[in-house]
Amino acid sequence: MIRFEQVVKTYPGGYRAVDNVSFTIQQGEMIFIAGHSGAGKTTILKLIAGIIQPTSGKIWVNNSCLNDLNRDQLGFLRQHIGFIFQDHKILYDRTTLENVLLPLYITGYDKDVALKRANLAISKVGLEGKENVDPISLSGGEQQRLCIARAMVHQPGILIADEPSANLDRSYALDIMELFESFHKAGTTVIISAHDESLMADYGRRIIRFKEGRFAA
Repeated sequence: MIRFEQVVKTYPGGYRAVDNVSFTIQQGEMIFIAGHSGAGKTTILKLIAGIIQPTSGKIWVNNSCLNDLNRDQLGFLRQHIGFIFQDHKILYDRTTLENVLLPLYITGYDKDVALKRANLAISKVGLEGKENVDPISLSGGEQQRLCIARAMVHQPGILIADEPSANLDRSYALDIMELFESFHKAGTTVIISAHDESLMADYGRRIIRFKEGRFAA
């Protein structure tokens, strides 16, 4: 379970990206975070993942209060969270397979086990045959699938996706959404931010809307 209690996030210069927000996401839920650009969506996702800390208020993830965790404890928690960044963060000097392997090597997986997991993740997102391809040669939709494989390779309990359908045509976007739906059906908590609510409407999931860092009707 994920719980925010009166969370505020103010950036240097005084910009308040999240303003006194409280909500709960149940374990195994698939949920959408909606709002205009600058509404606070990315900040909310980074707070959930422990990438940034709140200015005030408390955040619980999997029964742990993030405010109370040290750097090592936060690092361990993040091993159970897959994060798909809006700007991809693909390493273009490495192959598709090497990109997916990297999180496993960082966390100390045995080479053979890591290779099996990486190939399975690549297969699940439909990139079989592209393991040794340079990511720059992949289409936009394929690059997004690579990011999903990398986020899911350690089989996290929580998957967070920041604007995963941005810059994709509707056909690719729907394919990506179906992947998230399949992970949700397997028991993963899935949290997706987006500004295009037409994609969200097809799935009948709860939508939390933000405007200028606050809940919107």
